[in-house]
Amino acid sequence: MMLSTPPAILVDQPIKTWFGVGGVARRLAVPRTAAELRELIAAEPNAKILGDGANLLVADGGVQELVISLAGPGNGELAASDLSAAAGAAVGDAVEVDAGAAVHLFRLIRSTTDAALSGLENLAGIPACIGGAAAMNAGGKYGSFGDYVVHVDAIDRRGSAVRLSREACGFGYRTSVFGHGELIVTGVRLRLVKGELAPVKAKLKEVTEYKTSTQPMSASSAGCAFKNPTLKVAIEGIGAAGQRVSAGMLIDRAGCKGMTIGTASVSEQHGNFLTASKEGKADDVLALIRAVRAKVAERFGVTLETEVVIWGAEL
Repeated sequence: MMLSTPPAILVDQPIKTWFGVGGVARRLAVPRTAAELRELIAAEPNAKILGDGANLLVADGGVQELVISLAGPGNGELAASDLSAAAGAAVGDAVEVDAGAAVHLFRLIRSTTDAALSGLENLAGIPACIGGAAAMNAGGKYGSFGDYVVHVDAIDRRGSAVRLSREACGFGYRTSVFGHGELIVTGVRLRLVKGELAPVKAKLKEVTEYKTSTQPMSASSAGCAFKNPTLKVAIEGIGAAGQRVSAGMLIDRAGCKGMTIGTASVSEQHGNFLTASKEGKADDVLALIRAVRAKVAERFGVTLETEVVIWGAEL
């Protein structure tokens, strides 16, 4: 069945990323409902899904495939959340909250903490929409998105709707079944706990201050560029075989902090953050990713895997 009022297909549109560099989408659509999203995917199963652009680098040549944006208010019901269950909850009660894939994580954190719902404050400072947070199981020192999931609604590349329980989502370190691109998140149900407002707000402040003090939050960056690797063999002074270690530490000890290629640099504050200059080039960021990987591999024999997603180029 065709859509009665399908979303417009826009041409040569900038692809918003936190790097602030890169090419355009030759065609871009902004679905307002899950039904519209299903129709778009069924018509163009190779379409790329754009969220907040916080974990994305787009090559300077842009993207030929249709780009479907799930990034905010223009997505209608996909950008809506429901916290109504919190109203009658007592302290200690479990409360289930629904959020569409296009809801910004930081806005949901703000609204849940304002309602004294505890859980998501542990993810403060992580830039993402809900769909992307589920796909990569966004997280950090204080926890991961999947810790709070009840179920996830998604569609497959044929446009069919599916619902997966938390156990079926395959949440792991920066991964889930949605991270492979075959299933596209449309919404998530989360289980939080009704708490006292002051402690919930205090925890939000603690996590936010930690992020601000350890990471270049104001820089044009996609957050951590590389996943923390698990060592295949023991490395003296680094860790034992089977231990997950900090990619930032390896980058620092390989002498990469401050490294610059063209308009891209390795942050002096945190080695796993690569930053781009305004009016810079995505090609410079790509070259820097390759150079950092090469230096870490040469120094430690560890091949870093990118956490940032790359469109339009190969490493």
